[in-house]
Amino acid sequence: MIKKESKNVMRIKRHKKIRQTLSGTNTTPRLCVFRSNTAIYAQLIDDVKGVTVASSSSLELKAKNNNLEAAAAVGKDIAEKAKKAKIKTVVFDRGGYLYHGRVKALAEAARENGLEF
Repeated sequence: MIKKESKNVMRIKRHKKIRQTLSGTNTTPRLCVFRSNTAIYAQLIDDVKGVTVASSSSLELKAKNNNLEAAAAVGKDIAEKAKKAKIKTVVFDRGGYLYHGRVKALAEAARENGLEF
């Protein structure tokens, strides 16, 4: 009998493969996205120092639903925090998720509010 791997195990494998080539610096940090059933999270990470520069989540913003509007709000918030930290460009790390739905909404909202990837 063949054992099928779960969706999350497959996502983690994709993320590890993506992370072999992506890396954030202090001038261009990595915008890392994590999506759960209840919330969506975004972090700006400097991989050279191993430090989180800024973070935002739908829980922090007290979004009622975990939907596209909540993801867009997180994207807007992380872009504003990046502006305060004087960061204009980032490397987008979708975390092994497809660039679709909530991940896409977060990325587009961050772009509209001044981040460049």
